[in-house]
This record gives sequence, C-alpha cells and structure tokens, in this order.
Amino acid sequence: METITKAACIGGGVIGAGWIARLAYNGIDVAVYDPAPDARAKIDAVLENAWHAFSRLTMAPAPKAGAITYADSVAEAVSDAGWIVESVPERLDIKQAVYAEMEAGAPADAVIASSTSGILPTNLQAKMENPERLIVAHPFNPVYLLPLVEIVGGEKTSGETIAKAEAFLPELGMKPLTIRKEIDAFIADRLLESVWREALWLVRDGVATTEEIDDAIRYGFGLRWAQMGLFETYRIAGGEAGMRHFLDQFGPTLSWPWTRLMDVPEYNDELVDLIAGQSDEQSGRHSIRELERIRDDNLVAIMQALKVNDWGAGETLGAYEKRLFDAGAQKPSEIDRTKPVPTLDRTVPADWTDYNNHMNEARYLQCFADASDAFLRMVGVDADYVAKGGSYFTVETHIRHLAEVAALQPIRCETQVLEAKGKKLRLFHTLYHGDGTLLATGEHMLLHVDMATRSASEPAEAIAAELAKFADAHASLSMPEGAGRAIGQPRKG
Repeated sequence: METITKAACIGGGVIGAGWIARLAYNGIDVAVYDPAPDARAKIDAVLENAWHAFSRLTMAPAPKAGAITYADSVAEAVSDAGWIVESVPERLDIKQAVYAEMEAGAPADAVIASSTSGILPTNLQAKMENPERLIVAHPFNPVYLLPLVEIVGGEKTSGETIAKAEAFLPELGMKPLTIRKEIDAFIADRLLESVWREALWLVRDGVATTEEIDDAIRYGFGLRWAQMGLFETYRIAGGEAGMRHFLDQFGPTLSWPWTRLMDVPEYNDELVDLIAGQSDEQSGRHSIRELERIRDDNLVAIMQALKVNDWGAGETLGAYEKRLFDAGAQKPSEIDRTKPVPTLDRTVPADWTDYNNHMNEARYLQCFADASDAFLRMVGVDADYVAKGGSYFTVETHIRHLAEVAALQPIRCETQVLEAKGKKLRLFHTLYHGDGTLLATGEHMLLHVDMATRSASEPAEAIAAELAKFADAHASLSMPEGAGRAIGQPRKG
C-alpha cells in the first residue's frame, strides 16, 4: 500500500489541532485550513503541549517532524494530501459543504476522514461524488496521545478505504477499532453518554459533587478500565468461575431501579450553574493549559507502565516504538566505520534533571544504555532478533561524569567498538553537548545471551560478521581517553 507522506487538516480546534500534532510529529507534512483569525495561535498552543508529551512518550527516536503549512482555502490544503482530516463543527450541512470543496481539489485516491463523534458516515457521504473514500475516524482527546480511533464506514464506503485507514493509523502509534455496524455515536461515546447522564442526575439530586464523582472514577474503576476495559474487569470479579458466575451473581440486579439512564434531567440554567460552580471549585486553580500538561504527564506514565507488561494501550505503544526504532536504525551500508558511530541525538527532558536543573547521574547511564541499544540495532540485534531468542546483556559499566548539561539542551553520543570477540562486546560511548562540550564517557562490557537458557552464547553468524567489520575498522582509531580506567586510577603518561 502506498505510503502516506502528506495530509490535510480542515479545522484547527481541539481535535483538529490534536490531529495536526499526531501527524506532524510522526513525519507527515500537514496543510491546515481554518478560517478563524486566531487559529494559528490556538494551534501553536496545542502543538507546544503536544510536543512536551510526545517527546516523553517513548525513548525511540522520533522521526523528523513534518512541515506544517497554512492554506487559504480547503481546495489548496487538500491539493496533494493522501489523508484528509475533517474536524469542522458538528453540523451535517457544514460538513457536506466542506466535502464538496475537498472533492474539487483532492487527489482521487485521498482518504477523507471525519472526526465526528456521532454523525453516521452514510449521512455524511450522501451528497459526495465519490462517497467510497469517506470514513469516520473518530479519535479521543488528546489525539496526540490517546491511541484509539473508531473507524466507521458508510453504506458506500469501500473496503479499500477501510484497509488504508487500518494500515496507516498504526504507523502513527494509534489503535484503529473498526465498528461492525453504523450506529449513532458509535461505541465509546455511547458508553460515555450513559455515565455522563447518570452523573448529571447524581449532581442534580445532591447525591455527589463533580469532584466526588471524578474521585469515584479515577481512584476506583477508572484504573481498572484503563488497562482491562469493562468485560475483562467483570470476568475477574466472577472469581475462578469467570464471567458466567459474575452474571449469575449480579445479573438479577439489572432489574433493580438503580439507574435513571433512560430519563434525562431537565437541562436548565440552574443545573448549568450548579455543575459549572462545582467544577470551578474543583479545578479552577489551574489554567486549561496546566490541566492539559497534568493530564498528558499522567497519560504518558500510565501508557509506559502498561507497555512494560505489553498490555492494553501499552501494547499499541510498544508496537509503535518498535516501528520507530526500526525506522531510525541506520543500515550497515549507510554507516561510516572509519570513525565513531553516532548513536544518540536528542534534547534533555525536563524530568531528567535534579534540583539544580542539571541532568542527574542516572540519566547519563540511560543515555549510554540507549546508545548501546542503538548500536546493537545497527548490527541486527533488533526486536525480531531478540524475539527469536538472542540478545546482549550489559555486565559491567564505567562512567566518567565530566560536565553538566541542563534541561532542554541538545546532547549527542558517539560509539566506538573496542572489542568484539565471540560472546564479548566492549563499547565506548562519548557524550557531547550540542555545542561540542564533552559531557561524559561510558564504557560498556556486554555478553551475548541465549534468552531461553539465560546463559552466555555465541551470536548469530550475521551479527558476528557485522560486529567484526566494526571492530576491524575501529581498531585503527586511537584508544579513547579514559578507556579501561578504574576509579582513582591515574591517567596514563
């Protein structure tokens, strides 16, 4: 399937700006059209927060960011786009008018993806000349972090368009969920709507405040839902007998008059004032941008924790990281072996620093560990190789801390092979500031390990051959200052 390298986003509100960030930070060029006079300022604010989160989401090397340009019309924005996002107001007439402009200027094979949270795609595509290329791709805020996208086809949507979406979205680190049947509000929003309506009654009737309802979710079942969802959570609640026992035990309560879900409270100024006032009291001390940062920091931490166990959203993040690592790894044929190899190029995240705003000691080790991983991927020790049972384990490390570096400053690392014989691999890393200042050196001794037996073993022939090429080439380089030294050992000479 042809790779999509250019996209268009029509509408730059909260969802549209989130799409712009998700696409651009994954290397896709994005053309934007939004007629609002303050559109750029609002989009820039979202992009700033998005990069703060996205740059910390994974240690994999991010692709070079795509260019973001602003067009003067819908037709100009979509003129060479392969993926077109529509995030205009939730009115059918407005959306249909925008599609007419899109079709007049877009390439014939471009996918048109609506961000609507509930309008049926059959209705959206009713007046289109080429309705087969329209889908709903309903994301969740913040779009640049949350992986889920509900994919919904209309009566005239082609299978090829669905397949394109299912292939493209994982490249952005997203999880496409294709809905089996068209239904108003799709799946997630129907579930959310039921909780929302019940919450309105609880506030309206004085049973709970907005903060108490939020506490019930975030300290209780919300944590379970974040990694298991609804049915798997209840399966566990049934004990060893599983879901059947849970249904036998709790099924009869469904007839009890607990819920008022089928009855909506009167939406009036009194209810609005009550809820808005409680919400202000709950969260008013923070600006919206501050709340976005807090939310995003928590989401990054949760998804990284889930990734450790290859579970839920963490499984999607892990697969996305693998794509980034594989895409960022240099091919042996592209590497200049006559000098130390570049293995790290990034900025120092704010949360890597101590009270002096300098990178703390543990992060120097992380830089060298990441450099070792990058080098190993160059020679073929990638995720596939590890999955087949081979890997390298670090057995000894020697670090020299030579200078400080502050948050948000650029750093880079170069790696030299000191030894590559049989099971042993000795690497020497040199860490620099972006201005060339020497920050630290790290020497790693690694052993090749059979993951099945957890014992040292010979690497695969192809890996050994690539390592030998590096070792032979680097043997002509000078021994780096500090190599082989122990703490307190004087410099040679």
